[in-house]
Amino acid sequence: MTAIDSKSLIISNEWVNDEYKHMVVQVDHKAADVKPGQFFNLLCPQTDQDKPFFRRPMSTYFANRQNGTVEFLYKVTGTGTRTLALLKANDSLPVLGPLGKGFNLKDHYQHILVLGRGVGLATLAPLAEAAAEKNIFVTALLSARHRDSLMSQSRFLDVNANVIEVVDTDNSSSVDNVESIILAEHHKRPIDAMFTCGSTRLTKLLQKIANQHNIDGEVALEQHMACGIGMCYCCVKPFHVEGESEPRSKRVCVDGPVFSLKEFIA
Repeated sequence: MTAIDSKSLIISNEWVNDEYKHMVVQVDHKAADVKPGQFFNLLCPQTDQDKPFFRRPMSTYFANRQNGTVEFLYKVTGTGTRTLALLKANDSLPVLGPLGKGFNLKDHYQHILVLGRGVGLATLAPLAEAAAEKNIFVTALLSARHRDSLMSQSRFLDVNANVIEVVDTDNSSSVDNVESIILAEHHKRPIDAMFTCGSTRLTKLLQKIANQHNIDGEVALEQHMACGIGMCYCCVKPFHVEGESEPRSKRVCVDGPVFSLKEFIA
């Protein structure tokens, strides 16, 4: 569908913990028709201290096509997100979207694994819900620095996903342990596809497992962008392309942000 450039109305913008905020905005009803993995480009406000110039890409955390709202879960880290964090109910926010290519749930899938860390969980929650609508069983492996940073558990539990939590504080989030967990789950119930967002090391792990066990997989990339529509070439990255000996440059905003695990180059 064609992206909608509109001025949205902030419904709410609340802290969920010390680092992340949850924002709900009213958009055009067509703009709320979002596929999991797609994103919006938000024009952040400027302040005396922070003056972000380019829009900020943000994946959709939830979209309600009936009432025309979309939700975003974001970490407050830099100039753009700091100014976004200042917005209050009834403030306006220019948004462009939905943009990019989303996740692909194939009809023959019966069991998928989603592996996310930090704000990457926001991208994967809608995917888990879309899978449940197709009667695809979901194993959700949620990673964070500590248990207070784990988010979105209820979104996965509400679709009866098998939720597994790993954290840095007890070393359960180590790559070796995560690999053991995934292989154990695959042994119990074969995994047809794996999806991830939010961590390069975890993406590399899934790529390794996918190659060794011939499992489908996709990754949603987090990337600095400017226009979000492929005009500026700000988000170009190299990717493996089947049948080609040299990597090919692709634009994350329009060729992705979701790519095959086989294409991913760290």
